[in-house]
Amino acid sequence: MSKNGVKSFELAKRSVWCEAESILVCAVVPDRLMSGCFLKVHPRLFISGFCLFRAVALAMSFVEYSEVIQDSDVAIIYLGHNSVMPVKVQHGAQTQTRYGVIRHSSDLIGQRYGSKVTCSKGGWVYVLHPTPELWTVSLPHRTQILYTTDIATITMMLDLKPGSVVCESGTGSGSLSHAILRTIAPTGHLHTVEFHQQRAEKAAEEFREHRVSHLVTVRNQDVCKDGFGVMGVADAIFLDIPSPWEAVGHAKAALKKHGGRLCSFSPCIEQVQKTAEALTDHGFEEINTLEVLLRVHDVRTVSLPLPDFGPDCSAHPEPDAMEAPPPAPSQTSINIKTTTPPRELPGHTGYLTFATKPRT
Repeated sequence: MSKNGVKSFELAKRSVWCEAESILVCAVVPDRLMSGCFLKVHPRLFISGFCLFRAVALAMSFVEYSEVIQDSDVAIIYLGHNSVMPVKVQHGAQTQTRYGVIRHSSDLIGQRYGSKVTCSKGGWVYVLHPTPELWTVSLPHRTQILYTTDIATITMMLDLKPGSVVCESGTGSGSLSHAILRTIAPTGHLHTVEFHQQRAEKAAEEFREHRVSHLVTVRNQDVCKDGFGVMGVADAIFLDIPSPWEAVGHAKAALKKHGGRLCSFSPCIEQVQKTAEALTDHGFEEINTLEVLLRVHDVRTVSLPLPDFGPDCSAHPEPDAMEAPPPAPSQTSINIKTTTPPRELPGHTGYLTFATKPRT
């Protein structure tokens, strides 16, 4: 672009862009001008004409970071190490905490994520951008959920990546669903099936609020009878249902012809046995089951005395020499860090059974 073109943009004082999903229009001023003639634009943005300005008012999403808290965002209030809570940000609303009231209009909207917010009683909290990990520890439980330890293993073993197509059943509280969506964004898709109607409707509502609904299709049906609603499109399948062996046939049909990965989560070993038999009958290969346990090491600093071995013992004393008195005990010590693993590992969650559909 010519110098005159750049000057005309500066005189215009702004460049307007429109966010496709939330219809958010933003005017960006010239002090945000970038050094080059290019702009890294959010994939869901439509730019009106040539733009040299940085779009800084992206709407909050669980798969895309936003810098500023806006109305209708979902923010995570950090009260302490083991205390976090999700909040739907709304003009005029208030949130009660043990440190006092948080007023959304004055305390949240327009602030940057990560800000330290002072409550009405003088205490303070941090306002964090939502992530799948924070959502897992703060979401409203409609069912038992998977936690980060199992989720990380599932994501790795299913070989999920941006652009992957995943089928999941059941949706439950959506803990794993959000992690999958963050992994497969921006071009992948999740087909999630939930038998319970109210849970399916609530999950769909949360996906819309979290601005990830364009990446997921929620179906309310019985996966053991009706399948996933798609055929030959999935790169990976995840089953978290009471009788996963009854859905193996539908899972095989949903996977792509060139193969794919399957994972089944079951709390009981008898479920694992039946599922493994069904996987073998349907021609799956590389069947293996594992259990993931979190082993937290206790790190602490201890003080150890330094030994004093006395004078050099290699020198031979004269026969007539008097025996020297024993040296005084050493008073010097050194601080070192030690780690101790737990003696017991409680907290069985379930067995993860993985299998591969061979290329056909």
